[in-house]
Amino acid sequence: MYPLELVAPMNQELTDHGFQNLDNSEQVDQLMADQKGTLLVVVNSVCGCAAANARPGAKMALQNDKKPDNTATVFAGVYKEATEKMREYLLPYPPSSPAIALFQDGKLVHFLERHHIEGRSAEIIAQNLKMAFDRYC
Repeated sequence: MYPLELVAPMNQELTDHGFQNLDNSEQVDQLMADQKGTLLVVVNSVCGCAAANARPGAKMALQNDKKPDNTATVFAGVYKEATEKMREYLLPYPPSSPAIALFQDGKLVHFLERHHIEGRSAEIIAQNLKMAFDRYC
């Protein structure tokens, strides 16, 4: 597990843009139980592809005309309980961090695993998400 002080700036990159930080399993279950409309979830990470691609791509995507009703984030390697619980909602996909998921009325409708993020620019990730937003939001 990473120290909170180390990851705080990485977490704030999303929470400062309106993403709800989920730090325990109860928060995840509550969010998913109440989920109506669309929800974008970023499984955050300390890795370079999260810093260069996933977080910036997710933030850029929100500049779209159509965007999710809600946004949230769990931080892998920091909030273990919350991350494990969110990964239950991401099944059948295996654990991946970073990862970006779009839910519609509680159903997973679009998912970017690490191998979709790593090696791709933030702009490409944003474009991918914008297409999903246009379809589902």
